[in-house]
Amino acid sequence: MSGSDDALARAASRAFPPRADGTVLGVGVDVVDVARLTDRFARQPALLRRLLTAVEQDLPAASRAARVAAKEAVGKALGSPGDFSWQDVTVARERSGRPYLVLSGATLQAADRLGVGHLHLSLSHDGGIATAIVIAESAALTPGNSS
Repeated sequence: MSGSDDALARAASRAFPPRADGTVLGVGVDVVDVARLTDRFARQPALLRRLLTAVEQDLPAASRAARVAAKEAVGKALGSPGDFSWQDVTVARERSGRPYLVLSGATLQAADRLGVGHLHLSLSHDGGIATAIVIAESAALTPGNSS
């Protein structure tokens, strides 16, 4: 890079340092090996029913693995609540296909205790690996929240 290119890059850049205002309450990420999970489900059908809802059980293998990763990522974003239930977390999709989370039961109660106003979800699967990232955002800072 020449000196002028370096100066242009600095002028066109912007830093995004960590926030200390409580916007983000937690971040969770998880990866799942699709073939390994599929094999475990084949050997232990009860595990399939324990980890996934009835609708999720009928999805393709990579999508099932992404749901398991999402559920793990939710638990991590919420600080691994002890009463976490796999059935309390469901991945739904907007018409556009964009995934979002639906919480119920003890997991929803844990999110409420932490003051979570929104959960951001990103899913991906490629090369036999499914990945999920969840960001828990504060309710106090969520637009439209009256609290």
